[in-house]
Amino acid sequence: MSEGTMQRRAQREERDQRAKRAKRLNRVLVCAAAVPVMLVASGCSSDSGSGDSTDKAAKSAASASASPSPTVRAAAYSRLPEPCKVLSKKTLEDLVPESKSGKEGKSDDISTRAGCSWSSLDNNGVKGSQFRWLNVSLLRFESDVARGPADKLAQEYYTKQVQDAQAVEGAKGAKTEPVSGTGDQATAVTYELKKKEGTFKQQTIVARVENVVVTLDYNGAGLAGDKTPSGADLLKDAKKAAKEAVEAVTEANASGGGKAGGSPSKSSSTSPSKSASKAASGSSSKKPVSKS
Repeated sequence: MSEGTMQRRAQREERDQRAKRAKRLNRVLVCAAAVPVMLVASGCSSDSGSGDSTDKAAKSAASASASPSPTVRAAAYSRLPEPCKVLSKKTLEDLVPESKSGKEGKSDDISTRAGCSWSSLDNNGVKGSQFRWLNVSLLRFESDVARGPADKLAQEYYTKQVQDAQAVEGAKGAKTEPVSGTGDQATAVTYELKKKEGTFKQQTIVARVENVVVTLDYNGAGLAGDKTPSGADLLKDAKKAAKEAVEAVTEANASGGGKAGGSPSKSSSTSPSKSASKAASGSSSKKPVSKS
């Protein structure tokens, strides 16, 4: 082998070695370039999952906030009149002529519960005397998301008041009749009670106007030998007074923004007041007979 041939072979082998080294270097560079691409792809995939989770949480929160809160029709009436002023002077003179003033009942919240009573004793000496007792109680309900609208709660209490008036112990000749022209609904319950002092004629009128229940009790008796008053006359007077008391409730809410207008209420802050709830859960026993 000539020297030239050996030189060319050496050069060829050297070129082959350089080509192999270059090929290996290219492989390393390609692989190195591929790694960041994979990391970027992996990172994008991870970010996408996190973004989907965040989007779902945001959509869920938006959906929850978009859901309407429970609502209930608001109470139509937001106040009560002064209980001892629901009847005119003329009416009081007719029903309890000897009464000097009314006695206001105790209440822990006069905006939801109030009452006033009057008593009259017309003493005619040896001829006997005429006794009269009159009481007006007012109860206003507020709407509650759990229990329902105020007028519905008032209607339930109205029904219970009528039932209580019909179930008085010792009542004789009890009668019940509807009363027209007095609020949204009204019922009269009449009976008599025989006591040692005499026979007492009892008239109870229960009326509802919107979310307020008015209960009027009126009784009379002839004492010490005086004649027993006419039940029909007492009932006529009681109906007149009950209508007047209901009108006083309406007037108290017609001025000064007392009427709410029936807009919906959302929170339980509109729940019945403590005194109203107490009265609705169990009405106090009737006092059909009261003697001063």
